[in-house]
Amino acid sequence: MAALIPVILCGGSGTRLWPRSRKLRPKPFLPLIGPKTLFQSTLERCDRADMFMPPLVVLGADHLALAMEQTRGQLGKRKDVRFLVEPMARGTAAAVALAALSVPEDALMLLCPSDHHIADTAAFHHAVNQASSLAQQDWLVSLAITADRPETGFGYLQRGEALEDYGFRTRRFIEKPDLARAQQFISSGDYAWNSGIFLFKARVFLEELQRYRPAMLRHVQDAMAAGQHDGSSFTPDPQLFDKISGESVDYAVMELTDRAAMVPVQCGWSDIGTWSAMQDALSADDQGNHVHGAAELLDCRNVLVESNSLRVCAIGLEDVMIIVDGQDVLITTRAGAQKVGKLKAATQE
Repeated sequence: MAALIPVILCGGSGTRLWPRSRKLRPKPFLPLIGPKTLFQSTLERCDRADMFMPPLVVLGADHLALAMEQTRGQLGKRKDVRFLVEPMARGTAAAVALAALSVPEDALMLLCPSDHHIADTAAFHHAVNQASSLAQQDWLVSLAITADRPETGFGYLQRGEALEDYGFRTRRFIEKPDLARAQQFISSGDYAWNSGIFLFKARVFLEELQRYRPAMLRHVQDAMAAGQHDGSSFTPDPQLFDKISGESVDYAVMELTDRAAMVPVQCGWSDIGTWSAMQDALSADDQGNHVHGAAELLDCRNVLVESNSLRVCAIGLEDVMIIVDGQDVLITTRAGAQKVGKLKAATQE
């Protein structure tokens, strides 16, 4: 089998997890689920010498020192992590193009967002092996999360004809639906959640990027050619990189290509995109409450409390979240958690 290289993507600011997630220390670098950060847990999932080559981390300059610090001690004796430093954010398509131009053309690339939670690592590895087999046949493969509820916060993949005995062609990508459409998707049984985890050959991705976004690929190539190495990190030329029009991998390639495939998986996946998603990923008491930090709850149900400073006392609440970070306090219902990123405080810090 060709080399399988994890590409850890560290973009995004995680504004919907304010006040804990902030620009200089965003969601991937926080210990939101357990003692390790989401970034460290992502590295740990890819720390199998029999399965993975050393990872390639793509991130912004503001977070390079933080990522290097959190990488130490996370990969056992394997210290050869490489870092691709984006001069400015230009979307995941450009980030993946940087990675694809930095590895052997027939290497398999496993794109891993650094801010996701996966509870069942064994199931994840099994699905990666299946996706690798399809990627060897020049498919661009998505890990498709089995949808067990009508979720409006995720994109969906519609299943097409079968490939082998474990995968399918991807008939289409669907952006976040309203509740009625999400309920239809669940009832049909033909749809899965789009995890944003992809696996494909570097060469195949670059061929499709040339097909659909040739200007983007040209600008990335130019920025790479004029870039600079600094130890284990590489930074493309900022002026040339700035010419790139930012787009996601989904928009630029995956929604357009006729090589899209999907492998279903149940691995306890969550994108930890909101406080409600985080609450769902955490353990709770008999009343559905989860408390981390100093707190006292009385007659409360389905309440999340996260505090690293002040003591929180609550009575008679239901489906409410209370987040304390230093002197900042967020109080929201589960329904309101999707809107946290619209707060001025969340976008300014």
